[in-house]
Amino acid sequence: MLNKNTEKYNRKKRIVIVGGGAGGLELATRLGNRLGKKNKAEIILVDAALTHIWKPLLHEVASGTLNSHDDQLNYFAHAKKNNFEFYLGKMINIDRIHKTIQLEELSSHQGETIAPSRALAYDVLVVSVGSTSNDFNTEGAKEHCVCLDSRAQADYLQKEFLNLYLQAQANTLIENEKPSLLNIAIIGAGATGGELAAELDFAAHQFCKYGLDSIKPDNVQITLIEAADRVLPALNSKISSLAEEELLNMGIHVRTQSRVKKIDEMHIYFEDGTQLPADLKVWSAGIKAPDFLKNIADLETNRINQLMVQSTLQTTRDACIFAMGDCASYTPEGKDRPLAPRAQVANQQAIFLEKALSAYVMGQPLPQFVFKDKGSLVSLSDRNSVGHVMGNINIEGFIARMMYMSLYRFHQVALHGLFKTGILMLKDVLAKSSRPQLKMH
Repeated sequence: MLNKNTEKYNRKKRIVIVGGGAGGLELATRLGNRLGKKNKAEIILVDAALTHIWKPLLHEVASGTLNSHDDQLNYFAHAKKNNFEFYLGKMINIDRIHKTIQLEELSSHQGETIAPSRALAYDVLVVSVGSTSNDFNTEGAKEHCVCLDSRAQADYLQKEFLNLYLQAQANTLIENEKPSLLNIAIIGAGATGGELAAELDFAAHQFCKYGLDSIKPDNVQITLIEAADRVLPALNSKISSLAEEELLNMGIHVRTQSRVKKIDEMHIYFEDGTQLPADLKVWSAGIKAPDFLKNIADLETNRINQLMVQSTLQTTRDACIFAMGDCASYTPEGKDRPLAPRAQVANQQAIFLEKALSAYVMGQPLPQFVFKDKGSLVSLSDRNSVGHVMGNINIEGFIARMMYMSLYRFHQVALHGLFKTGILMLKDVLAKSSRPQLKMH
């Protein structure tokens, strides 16, 4: 007869992962195939959307150089193939006493209730809800800027960008209409802002090739705004200089040491008293974890709502709740600052938690998470990429571009395996040769 301790560890535990971003989806896939397939644990992924797209691709979706429908992944279908369950819903609270999470009421686009607010029980909870843009309460930012936190926002920005060209083309029918000018301002010259600026510049040249030539590329002014003294301030000065030189060669205006004070419908106002006209405004300066996480269930959070975690990635006040990715704050021993919210951090944490949670459900000691920085890469459209790898080795050009493109393929391999990823790569090559380089619908 089994004793009570044996029964405790042999009982199939339920691991609930909230958030199907790069880290959360990779973790659900790994645990599904490691524990779910062998019936050692019940793995459940929860997300507010039906489909997944790799977040570092959103700047390409926003410019129209990538069709989000081609690269999206359906959670239900993926869960079926990888031995876990998927629940559609947005977490709004955690009940630590009863070990449940509360999901928001599920509604249709027309406002009809699909499902009421409901509770989902867990034995182990992993919070992986990512991050949102931090506008630092800048006046007018919420009302007049587009962010790139989700596929829906990227799709919206692409539509707004396209509509400006359609509007300009329609206006050519008006007699004596002046040549159309387009001012685009991107606030925040980190990786997202720099990559978006380059993609929008590329798209501006592509529109003319497909007949939308009422706005000439020379009449598109893209301004990249940064409060720090250089672009890509998180990377070393050499890479920053290379990136700025490339952006300037594209004709993109770079405005550093410029703090935004206020934004209205047509202008951006700076603290030094100057202003900048802008038809399209994008906010990409700073991130924070979603607001609902702030002190949720009395868990410890920091000033940007991130859950504080230990070296095991367990939250500091509840050993049954783990957090990973952009919504978690972990400071390695001996370091002064927490790990930056980067895709490679989430990827390494997903690999770590696969092993750690397997040990956890078996009642074994947990390992300690150790992050290994493999460098950073920034894509400047299809013309160039810059970055550093293996510590301080700076790279640019073709090699950097190939390495940047491989990051997405590694993500696909983690989700689909080598064979299917090879098929997806072949599909992309064939599709690229048979469709326009820009999405225009």
